[in-house]
Amino acid sequence: MLRDRFGLRSVKDGCSPQGQCGCCTVWVDGAPRVACVTPVRRLDGRQVTTLEGLPEGERAEWARALVASGGSQCGFCTPGIVMRLAALAPETPLRRPDSSAAVAASGRVDQALVAHLCRCTGWQTIREAADRVYRGAPSPEEPGRPSRDLLGAAERAALEGGVPQLVGPEVALGRAGFADDTCPPGALVAVPDGEGGHATAESVAAARALAGKVQGRSTTVAPGHPIAVPPGAWALSLRTTWVEPAYVEPDASWCAPGGVAASPYANGGAFGAKLHSPVAADARRLADRHGRAVRVVWSREDVVRQGPKRPPVAGGVDAEGAGVLRVGFTEGGVAEGQWASMVARVAAVAPGVVLERVPLAGPPISLDLRAAVWAEAAVLAAVARAGGSTGGGARHDIPIEVVGPSGGRAVARCLADDSIDVVVDAGPAIDEVVLRSYCIGAVHQALGWVRSEGIAVDAEGAVHDLTVRSFGILQARAMPTVAVRIESTSAGSPVNGSDTVFAAAAAARWLADGLPPEWPCDRGGAGRR
Repeated sequence: MLRDRFGLRSVKDGCSPQGQCGCCTVWVDGAPRVACVTPVRRLDGRQVTTLEGLPEGERAEWARALVASGGSQCGFCTPGIVMRLAALAPETPLRRPDSSAAVAASGRVDQALVAHLCRCTGWQTIREAADRVYRGAPSPEEPGRPSRDLLGAAERAALEGGVPQLVGPEVALGRAGFADDTCPPGALVAVPDGEGGHATAESVAAARALAGKVQGRSTTVAPGHPIAVPPGAWALSLRTTWVEPAYVEPDASWCAPGGVAASPYANGGAFGAKLHSPVAADARRLADRHGRAVRVVWSREDVVRQGPKRPPVAGGVDAEGAGVLRVGFTEGGVAEGQWASMVARVAAVAPGVVLERVPLAGPPISLDLRAAVWAEAAVLAAVARAGGSTGGGARHDIPIEVVGPSGGRAVARCLADDSIDVVVDAGPAIDEVVLRSYCIGAVHQALGWVRSEGIAVDAEGAVHDLTVRSFGILQARAMPTVAVRIESTSAGSPVNGSDTVFAAAAAARWLADGLPPEWPCDRGGAGRR
């Protein structure tokens, strides 16, 4: 109702509708509610407030704080997060500083963020933005303070995210030009019908009903490890499972007949997961067929069933970091050129590791996902070089260095209190706020990858985990503090740094956890607290 009838596009559709991502959070009589599972019939006589309904000064205050901290990257989840956090202290420091400061000091922010999913930021910079608002901290954009170069910030964001991106207050308010937000009124809606085609109707609800959409569920089946470790007398071995990229904005596009389809990654390529999404081509084909604008919208279940996964791997290395890494390939696999490129990237980061392909039944896989395969090779080699071996026990405060294929360098250490120290050198920083934010987000993804993330896939290749809460993503209250130090020793061009941080942080966390031979190693713990 809010999006399609009233055109209030700050209300995002991230889980379609599972009530689990928080992107559609609004206020009902001043209290936060997720709109996607709130029937209109329950709202008779009640007041609904969306981000558009917040006072202009309050919206601007939150947007400035999020830009200043790097607490918004793609900007898809932040409108809902702002509505949730603004409800904690509806009277901002401009009016009642005592109540707002109390919220900042109470730990209520992390508890509130349990209702939300952010894949980009790692939560810490969102906390920092909230603290800035609640305590009334001055904004860097205020008169007399040096202003940031937001074009430079966007340049750094594009290096880290892999596609062109925007940085600024409008992004923090969800106005980054997402495909489904820019679709003109009256477009025909198309959704996958589960048989390779599309069901089309005049609304999302009608199209999904026509397609026979069934609400997704999680499963009691644990993630499996489908690949055996290659034979050999390895000092260190590792097996991983299928991992869902879990980007929050479902694939969407629209196109007018004969036109150019809207990009499914208008302000974020989901760390490589959307680079080959079929929705743009589908929108163009269907628009030409029907002779009118067509809007193609995937549900969360469509994303999980049809979107690419991080492939499972199994590998072993000797004490020098040389060995074999097996990579699972499903039907269709990847082009030979992509595989050759991956072999070259692995040779650059772990020259003693040889890759092998293993055919599997399962969902699509992609080598474009954040540091896919080369990070696994780098983790094994770096930990082996640091003296780690299977059964060697937990070791904290050991710096693990990784140099990525782009030339970015990262050193990560896990301290005894679970906090993470990171040093990153990605050439000229351009914008330290954005680089820091991406590095903290990379640590968040790395910790989840090691400890809690994975999805169940059966022997026939069907995915059984279809809800965003079943992917094992670390919640805000489970995310430790991350300290990032940015170095710029190179006079050359800026390069990606956060992917290298991702690999280094995963390696350091694995070593500190005692090098369990299978990931995720704490499925019921770190991601679910």
